[in-house]
Amino acid sequence: MASTETMAGGGKLRRDAGVIGLLFASTTSMIGSGWLFGAYHASKIAGPLSVWSWVIGAAIIMLIALCFAELSTMFSKSGALVHMSHASHGATLGRLWGWMLFLSYAPVPAVEAEGIVTYANNYLPYFLRGDGSGTLTLVGFITSALLLSVLALLNLLAIKALLKVNNTVTWWKIAVPLITVVGLIAASSHWGVWHAAPGTYKAQGMFTAIPAAGIVFSFLGFRTAIDLGGESANPGRNIPMAVIGSVILAAIVYILLQVAFIMALSQGDLANGWSSLSFKGSAGPFAGLAATLGMGWLALLLYVDAYVSPGGTGLIYVTGGSRILYAVGDTESGPSALTHTTRHGVPWLAVAVMWAVGVFFLLPFPAWQLLVGYISSITVLTYGLGPIVLMVLRRSQPDAERAFRLKGAEFLAPLAFIASNLVIYWTGFYTDSILFGMLLGGFAVYAVVFHVVQKKSASEFGWGHIGWLALWFGGLWVITALGTSDHALNVLNFWGGMALVAVWSLVVIWFALRAALPAEETGALMERIQRGN
Repeated sequence: MASTETMAGGGKLRRDAGVIGLLFASTTSMIGSGWLFGAYHASKIAGPLSVWSWVIGAAIIMLIALCFAELSTMFSKSGALVHMSHASHGATLGRLWGWMLFLSYAPVPAVEAEGIVTYANNYLPYFLRGDGSGTLTLVGFITSALLLSVLALLNLLAIKALLKVNNTVTWWKIAVPLITVVGLIAASSHWGVWHAAPGTYKAQGMFTAIPAAGIVFSFLGFRTAIDLGGESANPGRNIPMAVIGSVILAAIVYILLQVAFIMALSQGDLANGWSSLSFKGSAGPFAGLAATLGMGWLALLLYVDAYVSPGGTGLIYVTGGSRILYAVGDTESGPSALTHTTRHGVPWLAVAVMWAVGVFFLLPFPAWQLLVGYISSITVLTYGLGPIVLMVLRRSQPDAERAFRLKGAEFLAPLAFIASNLVIYWTGFYTDSILFGMLLGGFAVYAVVFHVVQKKSASEFGWGHIGWLALWFGGLWVITALGTSDHALNVLNFWGGMALVAVWSLVVIWFALRAALPAEETGALMERIQRGN
């Protein structure tokens, strides 16, 4: 592992992260509680078509990841996602996106803590209410908060030490799912389950499962390598390899797990159809199936892994989220105190904020699947900016240094933007209404503070560079409202809504490109970002 050092302790980060450290950081961010629960929920929504849900989900995330792989080499700083939006459309978008990114990171350690106590509830029935909702009890809430405290304390280690711990955890997190795949398939004799209850699932479930079952959530960790880019000695080589490699590795594991899960089911488990899938121990789905098949050793291993896998993901998300907060402070989008570091170069105040906000998220989302739905929605929305920024920089900075250059970006970037918007559409009207309502409220508060409290002008705010956001968010909300999801108006059928999302995405791209900063201004901003000013 490379060990080039910058100043530590004076607000600077250390460059001790090599390619394996970054690859494993992203991989362990992905293989968390999602693999423990995702196959179960996907099966209930899409039946045997859930295997294709993972394939489609991986393809969508890979499209987005490829865009970020190029961008990350142009902004090789920790918290790079914040800096990218700042350079393409100005300070206001950078500030807004920085806080949106933080709000997508902060709940992930909380959901991983919920995943741990949910599995533990199978043998310590004190953490969840007995009504089947998966909601935390007071004991479950306190335990989850304590688990978050452990993750925060571990994050105060120097980045080199932290990634060494994470590398060890990642080998475990890859090995246990693969052992589970082999064990379940070897013990299964229910080959006919692939054709069971054929009328109880629909083709559209293959798409709606992508956000609803936690499939998108399970792939979101690829960005960790980007967040830690400023702590790598050779980011131009290491970041793209880590981003792309981690998505491929996780996709293989997830698809195999979904196949094994379905094969381990019996016809009796599907007596009332796929949507009513039920078996003993389903609160910890893979462990429950292993016990049903007589593999007590595997069930025990999975109960142990229910601590390690979510714990490892939560650990590294505290790391990534704290670096986003560091960038928020570095770009003056928030308090400069967020850049304060320990003598080991760890942004300690940012870590503390991640812990506090994570505990807060346990209150309004006291169940695993509820919190996963929120995380998937806001994170994919933040990802949608990446393809836009890539298209802007390809036009305005064609000669800028790019250690990795995405071939076919003029086609793949728009496709990635369309795909990210489709995920929002598949999430459904109810969740999208909450999401866009939160964003509208936050934006209104920011605008009032900017104009009324700070008494700054409209030109300083940069309305001309961010007006396209209203078209983007508003259009998506209207299309989803016209669709077929819960609480929607059912004016558009499911497939018609998808087609309209694709067309609207192209319209938004046109406006977003026109609203970008002038080329010379973007170039000057990128120079300042790279110099650390």
